[in-house]
Amino acid sequence: MTRNTQVLTPRPATGRIGRIAALVALAATLAGCEALLIGGAVVGTSLVVSDRRTTGIQVEDQSIASKAQSRASALATLGRINVHSFNRLVLITGEVPSEPDKAAVEKAVAAVENVRSVVNELAVAPSASMSVRSSDTLLETKVKGRLVEAADLQSNAFKVIASRGTVYLMGRVTEREANRAADVARTTSGVQKVVKVFELLSEDELAALNNALAPK
Repeated sequence: MTRNTQVLTPRPATGRIGRIAALVALAATLAGCEALLIGGAVVGTSLVVSDRRTTGIQVEDQSIASKAQSRASALATLGRINVHSFNRLVLITGEVPSEPDKAAVEKAVAAVENVRSVVNELAVAPSASMSVRSSDTLLETKVKGRLVEAADLQSNAFKVIASRGTVYLMGRVTEREANRAADVARTTSGVQKVVKVFELLSEDELAALNNALAPK
């Protein structure tokens, strides 16, 4: 099947976002098609082995997610909203009753201090049932397990979120890693679609990072 490719940049939050970018790729796994939404990348220097973020950014991401979750949930009391932050790139998933609710949530999240960009994947739909939520939890576990089993991937470089059968992948990875992880996720039983929300590193940048972190 012909691959449908589209190029976009996630909506910036307040202030400069520099060269931040998210590679957001939609892979329609059941139909065997894939759509790509691609941006640029930026690389830090002091990174931890586990997920290639600084410890300070990891703490900041926790703070962003907590604040954004609180603000978003207060705005859409009839919906189900989940906020995830990775290297200050924020992903919003869940369901809200209307398009105005969706826009209001995005605006509130983008206004949180230190948020650099927002990917709004909220659906205008009734809240997912408990059975759907349980299935999503299982999908997350299965995809994480398969990433661990993939010998050519550093599984801790990826954050996995599932929502209504769609699996979202976040992290700071190379294009090769991004594509490989998407293949792993979309061939996992029960996954209906894969969305990649990445900041891209070049192969040279990853090699330099690995060299800097290698035992001396």
